[in-house]
Amino acid sequence: MFNKRVKIKELLAQEPQHQEVTVMGWVRTFRNNQFIALNDGSTNNNLQVVAELGRFDEALLRRITSSASLRVTGKIVPSLGKGQKMDLQAETIEILGDSDPDKYPIQLKNRPTLEYLREVAHFRFRTNTFAAVFRVRHALAFAVHKFFNEKGFVYLHTPIITASDAEGAGEMFRVTTLPVDGSAPRNEDNSINFREDFFGRSTNLTVSGQLEGELGATAFGEIYTFGPTFRAENSNTARHLAEFWMIEPEVAFNDLEDNANLAEEFIKYIIRYAMEHNREDLDFLSQRLAEEEKQLPQDKRSEMGLIEKLEFVINNQFERLTYTEAIEILRESNYNKKKKFQFPVTGWGMDLQSEHERYLVEKHFKKPVILMDYPKEIKAFYMRQNDDGKTVAAMDILAPGIGEIVGGSQREERLDKLTERMGEMDIPTEELWWYLDTRRFGTVPHAGFGLGFERMVQFVTGMGNIRDVIPFPRTPKSAEF
Repeated sequence: MFNKRVKIKELLAQEPQHQEVTVMGWVRTFRNNQFIALNDGSTNNNLQVVAELGRFDEALLRRITSSASLRVTGKIVPSLGKGQKMDLQAETIEILGDSDPDKYPIQLKNRPTLEYLREVAHFRFRTNTFAAVFRVRHALAFAVHKFFNEKGFVYLHTPIITASDAEGAGEMFRVTTLPVDGSAPRNEDNSINFREDFFGRSTNLTVSGQLEGELGATAFGEIYTFGPTFRAENSNTARHLAEFWMIEPEVAFNDLEDNANLAEEFIKYIIRYAMEHNREDLDFLSQRLAEEEKQLPQDKRSEMGLIEKLEFVINNQFERLTYTEAIEILRESNYNKKKKFQFPVTGWGMDLQSEHERYLVEKHFKKPVILMDYPKEIKAFYMRQNDDGKTVAAMDILAPGIGEIVGGSQREERLDKLTERMGEMDIPTEELWWYLDTRRFGTVPHAGFGLGFERMVQFVTGMGNIRDVIPFPRTPKSAEF
């Protein structure tokens, strides 16, 4: 029976006791017509299968090629060779799936580049690097649900198709069943008549579940969303995806300080979980990153290794300061020529760049930073206005090596302030009547934040390109697989 197999990771954790087992997996290498390195994806470590000379038919042995799949039954014994503590002495070998080594697109001995592996993403999981990355991704996803479940949050599935633009940026993918050949129904002014569309109005793929999440928080008290979001931003960079996953908790009766405390606790929890449950994978990725950085000039290398960076986050209390204080620190650093920025610090009201955020974390405070109270002109309409009339109760969490990793705010619960701000930003109140109803009937202070899941996976794994931490990246001009 197939379900009687033993996972290689579990097997390698035991002591060899001449027990009989059945394992299944894919061939990594086959050398000397006798030694098979078998891997089933549960670990990067291979199990050495020994095919005793003369025991197996030559025709069978010729079919044992790279990436062929096998079912092997035999006895686990202490290994006589170096590099492994046990061997599986094969008694039976069954080929489950053949693989032509000349046509298989990944030749591990040549160490294919990450760029090439994106072109064959359907097979890149079989490499050590991507196997480690996606096992860590799984652990982080599990930790997200575990954290919020332990705190009594309700997991809310918010819509993927929506008629609202939560961020007001307009970079959304349209969802329609109307013809695209120019024959779509038109209004008198020649605009498309979306009343004839499937939903009877213009709809898009969501950029955020936050607005709907607020509705849940004002009923359950504490909710979180964790689902796909989409942004039609034509940015072909190592930091952007068109499809990505977001985690967005929302908590009634919380203010900005409560929000910051929750976000800090959450980040530390999921990183700690990955370090406790996937240390083997993280050590592998750390070593890989260190080898890559040896090829870089000294001034381009990171000051911290991967494990050191993760410990830096979970072992330090995050520094809290206002945006205004941060601008003064950055201006002073520029004034004293301590740090020359590519983007000059022009003064209060500017949007901080990644290099500014990293300076605060890595050079000035040497710990993660939570920036609060941003100018309202550079933030979204739903953020609570502070008494000074200039700033809003917003926060960003900045981490080493990557900059902003979390963005959040206390939401504007006052109906008059919210509608006034929507008017200033030309956001039609009639389209968000349902959102405004929560301010009309039992409004409460509430706050929440968003964490881009791929950005977190990228941070924890040390991968340089965000396309390498999502199974099948969606980017401009690319929707393969």
